[in-house]
Amino acid sequence: MNSQKSEFGKLSRRTILRGLGVGLALPLLDGMLPAVRLAGVSRAADAAAAPVRLAFLYVPNGMHMPDWTPKEAGPLNELTPLLKPVEAFKDTINVFTNLAQHHAEANGDGPGDHARSMATYLTGKQAYKTSGADIKVGVSVDQAGAQQIGKLTKFASLELGIERSRQSGECDSGYSCAYSSNISWKSESTPNPAEVNPRLVFERLFGEGPKNEQGESRAEREKYQKSILDFAQEDARRLNKKLSRTDQRKLDEYLTSVRELEQRITRAEQEARGDHPASLAKAGAKPEGIPKEFTNHVKLMLDMLVLAWQTDSTRIVTFPLANEGSNKNYPEIEVSEAHHELSHHGRDPKKQEKISKINAYHMQHLAYLLEKLRGVREGDRTLLDNCLVSYGSCIGDGNRHNHNKLPILVAGRGGGAVPTGRHVMLENQTPLNNLWLGMLAVAGANVESLGDSTGHLKELRG
Repeated sequence: MNSQKSEFGKLSRRTILRGLGVGLALPLLDGMLPAVRLAGVSRAADAAAAPVRLAFLYVPNGMHMPDWTPKEAGPLNELTPLLKPVEAFKDTINVFTNLAQHHAEANGDGPGDHARSMATYLTGKQAYKTSGADIKVGVSVDQAGAQQIGKLTKFASLELGIERSRQSGECDSGYSCAYSSNISWKSESTPNPAEVNPRLVFERLFGEGPKNEQGESRAEREKYQKSILDFAQEDARRLNKKLSRTDQRKLDEYLTSVRELEQRITRAEQEARGDHPASLAKAGAKPEGIPKEFTNHVKLMLDMLVLAWQTDSTRIVTFPLANEGSNKNYPEIEVSEAHHELSHHGRDPKKQEKISKINAYHMQHLAYLLEKLRGVREGDRTLLDNCLVSYGSCIGDGNRHNHNKLPILVAGRGGGAVPTGRHVMLENQTPLNNLWLGMLAVAGANVESLGDSTGHLKELRG
């Protein structure tokens, strides 16, 4: 067990439970906070131990805007149909109207709005129109932040997804598939592909050590149906003896959540393979099996996002719920038609109704995330208090393919820096990148400019 003493308390924030091919970082425990919590000191210490985290969630094909946009600026009172799924969290969200991504427009490049939308959403740069290897757009906000604060955590950033990224071929009117399936860009020509396999994300978060140990550990778990916790139980027992009763309970709840997540991933793999528990053929073999059902897949990924933040393994996450232009259908909500095709509704009321149904379904998963974040306490606050979660699309109306008046929501209080419960009506064509700069600043990354930004969005802080 790595449990160095911290300057604030008896237990280091970087304590890790170790075992064969296993490394479990811990959530924030009271033992990691000051022994004496004086008035005014407690909050400062909590802030140091529980920094602000950022997430950028994306949905493709635009939004049914009449069901999204609040009628009036000011306090969020009565929510619109598409905001109803987050009714329980309306005092922790802000809706921003009139944000735009100018470089998602054609600007002389002709058709290809879907490719430009995902490539431009977090970069604010015009994607170079090519279907070849000479892709070029810009550094995304998550990576601009990771360059400054990523060194403070195990992972500089975490890229999650539901649909696999494609790095070659043409997907949209002469644009490379790399543009429409990658939202995170490390450099102007290097996308960060999203990981869509829950098992691989789980192993990345909790499997640590020499590669041969990781493979051996995973093979043994598969063969004997063991938990990753079985390999760290000795460390956990030693640590438990040093903790207060409150922290013992917190540790038990955390380890239980890890175990339950591991079990759900295993069940999803079995369902995807259509078999019963089976061992991997060789030690170190790549786990297989992507969940078939959308909600199951998304919730597994969101649960790992929460654990990654809870353990301060990373502070920056990107997560598109589908690639841009996705033609996925949603039998779970009785929508058999393809999403992208429905978005070109031509004002057909029946198609618009189904688009709104898909939009609301996606929003239910945001509500799931916010509930999870609100349930994690960090000192005097919750994880929801200590984060900023953006949610939106780079297309407004999917039928029009407009890139202004974008549907953008930000949840969380940014460690107390961001007033919430507002519909903020901005000046028309306000660069979306101004919001991204403001979020970076709240998280402690001072980036001067990004894409077409003109400064920090002052309205983020009220």
